[in-house]
Amino acid sequence: MGKRKAIEIAFVGLKPGIHEFTYNVDDSFFAGDEAREFANCTATVKLQLDKKNSFLLLKFEVGGVADVACDRCGNPLKKDLWDEFNMLVKMVDNPEEMNQQEEDPDVFYISRTESHLYLNDWIFEFVSLSVPVQKLCSAEELGGPKCNKDVLEKLREMEASEDANNANAIWKGLEKFKKN
Repeated sequence: MGKRKAIEIAFVGLKPGIHEFTYNVDDSFFAGDEAREFANCTATVKLQLDKKNSFLLLKFEVGGVADVACDRCGNPLKKDLWDEFNMLVKMVDNPEEMNQQEEDPDVFYISRTESHLYLNDWIFEFVSLSVPVQKLCSAEELGGPKCNKDVLEKLREMEASEDANNANAIWKGLEKFKKN
């Protein structure tokens, strides 16, 4: 991942209770990550931090839009991003050891002497996870002016060819029974 502006909260100065923060992220936040499946992202991350004496409860709400490629025809689509994620941040004496042992990805440990909570990696991950898994043109657009007709035609040809090959393979084993 590339260099990006640090998003952090100085939680040590906050009173116990609920605090709300809002972060706007765009493509510059994701610069340097070539493996992402989206572009032209504009997302708003709302964070609700509930500070307790020895732990923090974090609730992230992600919303926004991003450009993705249709899984079927490959044309660009604008898709809504939306999801919620919860994290429990516990303050302990040995955070490195505890993080290595922890199996729950929603629990993270920091040192009791820590004063800032760094959010970049979580925001990056949560926005990335908010992109829909299935990215398809809507039913109204299928075969419409936005769909790549060449790709759809090629898919139909491949499907017909595969169906013909499978049909022959099903009956192929029956030939040996004909002679008996």
